[in-house]
Amino acid sequence: MLVGVLILDLYIPASNSLKDKRGILKRLKDRIRNKFNVSVSEIDDQDVWRRA
Repeated sequence: MLVGVLILDLYIPASNSLKDKRGILKRLKDRIRNKFNVSVSEIDDQDVWRRA
């Protein structure tokens, strides 16, 4: 079994609300899952508009 961990801190200037942020992150996570067949999760800064 191969296990890897990537911690990525994103700044999203186009996000003006939590709804915008959720939409942007959903599209990004879906593309990553489909292209690389990996699990993706948001683990911090869930209430901050422009950080993920």
